Amino acid sequence: MAERSLRGRVAIVGAGETPYYKHGQSPDAEFKLAVKAILSACEDAGIHPRDIDGFSSYSDDRNDATRLAAALGIKRLRSATMQWGGGGGGCCAAVANGAAAIESGMAECVVVFRALAQGQFGRFGQTTGIETISGEKAYLMPYGVLAPPQRFAMRVRRFMHEHDIQQEALRAIALASYHHAQANPRALMHGRPLDEKTYDASRWIVEPFHLYDCCMENDGAAAVVMVPAERARDTPDKAVYVLGAASGSGYRAGAHPHNAPDYASASFTTVVPDLFAMARVSHSDVGVVQSYENFTGGVLMALIEHGLFTAKQANNFLQLENLIAPSGRLPLNTSGGNLAECYIHGFELVLEAVRQVRGVSTSQANRNDVALVIGGPMVSPVSSLLLGKESVL
Repeated sequence: MAERSLRGRVAIVGAGETPYYKHGQSPDAEFKLAVKAILSACEDAGIHPRDIDGFSSYSDDRNDATRLAAALGIKRLRSATMQWGGGGGGCCAAVANGAAAIESGMAECVVVFRALAQGQFGRFGQTTGIETISGEKAYLMPYGVLAPPQRFAMRVRRFMHEHDIQQEALRAIALASYHHAQANPRALMHGRPLDEKTYDASRWIVEPFHLYDCCMENDGAAAVVMVPAERARDTPDKAVYVLGAASGSGYRAGAHPHNAPDYASASFTTVVPDLFAMARVSHSDVGVVQSYENFTGGVLMALIEHGLFTAKQANNFLQLENLIAPSGRLPLNTSGGNLAECYIHGFELVLEAVRQVRGVSTSQANRNDVALVIGGPMVSPVSSLLLGKESVL
């Protein structure tokens, strides 16, 4: 029986994005942002937009595949997938779903994208629609737990307490993102550096999260173009190969009210073994990481659950010098990430991983043949992605 795997079967050959804006400030409607990012990715790939035959997205993206197909004038639409649930936890799964459509023969050229225009549809960071509540919110909102920082702070605080992890570990994650943003002219925090004193003096949002531990809210769009591996070899300088992908969650991850057996978790414990098994690389092969920062505490837990260091090592490992390119032990969020570049529900992290493997990042890591992308933590389902050079296969 042939191996069932995405390893080396599909490649990203184009990456594109719009300018990034503070929430509500995009001059374009959300659909136009999506189209612009897709056209940019097609131009980067050297592929005509009419050759697209599939779309993949996540987080309930509002840009319907059929409408995109009409706007782009594609010849026929063969595949359209949307990753359920998990919000930004699906940013890597969307790539996996698009790759699976190609490998199964259901599509030949798939665009994976995410677009946001919060001035048009409302802010994600504000509490809305509370007239009727159900599910997890029914156990939280009557007690004043209204917003994501409050919800996730409890999980992070539990984890930090159980493993004696200090606030300085979260600070290092934030400082690394802001450090890399200073080299990235696309980043919204470019020209706005962060130092330890400023971080420490910033207001608490909800402990253990200072202001700079929390992601931004932005408008914009990003997209990648994927094709079968054999077709990607026509553009070797552009091709970045899918090594491994995995998504899901563990036992009773959605238990209510906040009584999941593995409560102090980023939800990756059952996902990571599948990810590395498919990629056939080890944790030590990973040269650079792009990890979704809704909050720095989620990054802390996600890096540990991906086996990059242990909880006991966290206080020593999470030092700024270890997290910055080019020569840190594990360069992290080298474009600025959700904290300092832009927050397009984490999809901009996929683009930065592509740039790293290509060797064209504004903060290039010395080791870039294998790049890890980690989707939004502490939700269900979550997802992760390993991308790499053809030489790794």
